[in-house]
Amino acid sequence: MEIYLMWIVAFILTLILTILFTVAFIKIKGNLFEDIRGGIPKAVGIAPFIVMLLFFPAPYNYLIAIIGITAFIDDIIGRKRLGSYIEVGQFFRGIGILIVMIYGYFIMGPVAILVALMVQILNIADMQPGSACISVIVMSLLSAVALIFMGSASYYIPVLLLLITLGYVSQDYSGYIMMGEIGNHSFGVALGICLALVSAAFTKIVAPAAFYPVEFLVMLILFMITAILIAKLREETLKYYLENYLNIQNPTFGDYVMDVLTGGGLGDLIRTLVFNRNEHYHVENEILIKLGARRLLYNPVRKSKKAKKASLTKKTSLGYDEEGFIK
Repeated sequence: MEIYLMWIVAFILTLILTILFTVAFIKIKGNLFEDIRGGIPKAVGIAPFIVMLLFFPAPYNYLIAIIGITAFIDDIIGRKRLGSYIEVGQFFRGIGILIVMIYGYFIMGPVAILVALMVQILNIADMQPGSACISVIVMSLLSAVALIFMGSASYYIPVLLLLITLGYVSQDYSGYIMMGEIGNHSFGVALGICLALVSAAFTKIVAPAAFYPVEFLVMLILFMITAILIAKLREETLKYYLENYLNIQNPTFGDYVMDVLTGGGLGDLIRTLVFNRNEHYHVENEILIKLGARRLLYNPVRKSKKAKKASLTKKTSLGYDEEGFIK
């Protein structure tokens, strides 16, 4: 199939599948339907996930398949707990991330670690309608331009991701659908693959003799740029969340970036295991505060259940949900 025809088919197929799965999940309901803002079908990100599987070249589509399938298990099961610290869905997603890291290492080397961790920052981006899609659109476009400039034939992959995202984005941006874990996780790995392609192409030009360490450094820079972009897109809602739910007053942009990098279930699980249950860290150094140390060291279990319930009651009475959106 010609590249241009493939791009067109991928765009149209994403549009069609997004509509079909939206209708289907509204009828199915259950854990595939979120009872917020009047009711929203969840996990519609299965539409772009399927298109990625069909059109991304092997073995990259295998990585997307691994993370997408384990994430969809999370979407289907819902928030059932597995022990005191972790949910069943989080466990399966964690397994998926580890497999992507290990299998990806044999495909692309050490950068596979960062490709898998893109799941974290796209998951945080998806807590605000449209933010994950905008992040993918911006970074895939930049990736395509960079690869074209460097003369790499792999530029068609980020263009493909861009068009798949454009085929999905309109309803998600409007808040009428949710991509679910299958969506943000598969978008995360797919975008990570595109950034890895840029890192590899750049390193082959500037430092082929020290390929793996330089490639990893370039990938890390692109990873951080993506996190900063997401923090900027979510700045307003992150400010609300940090001040009202984590009691971090006057948060800095570093706090926003740190929330993108370490927020959510995975980051809080690590903090819960590392910190003592009653431990409370005070950060007074101005440089550390600007770098986001208050968010990094926030202990998710230090509040009593009574305090958490009172905080939630206060916020929901103001007409907001847990992410700071008007209900």
